[in-house]
Amino acid sequence: MAVETITETVQYLTFNLDQELFALDIGKVREVLDFTSVTKVPGTPDFMQGVINLRGSVVPVLDLHLKFGMNGTERTVNTCVIITEIELEGETLVMGAMADAVQEVLDLEPEQIEPPPRIGTNLNVDFIKGMGKHNEQFIIILDIDRIFSSHELDAVQEMEDAAAVNA
Repeated sequence: MAVETITETVQYLTFNLDQELFALDIGKVREVLDFTSVTKVPGTPDFMQGVINLRGSVVPVLDLHLKFGMNGTERTVNTCVIITEIELEGETLVMGAMADAVQEVLDLEPEQIEPPPRIGTNLNVDFIKGMGKHNEQFIIILDIDRIFSSHELDAVQEMEDAAAVNA
């Protein structure tokens, strides 16, 4: 959903990565967990931290810091895992995304959201749905379905399948 198609108030879960505020459509968020240890799966990209056991299901956990070219997530008492649903070729893939801290759920009106900035032709910002404005602060609204390439999501699916076999 591009910013042009946002015509009604949408609720977003806001969270921090480094000093920046990000948001996900609340409809894509299942739950937020305190950070727990993850089981590393060999041969996966750096941003794929491993898997966790979520009520008997294997769920891959990704570090958005590393995916976005930042330093890895520093684990603190506020570090959490946002359990999200991602659409991949008509199927729903459940993944965890590490965040420094969850802030709040807030409503953003269409007029509070602007298109993502144009940053040149070599930088892909398709995963940014828009730039929200709330209390004089910018919020980078992510499109979770577009953050990862289909190749990366296939690797996540393979990691999940391998961990389930080994469990």
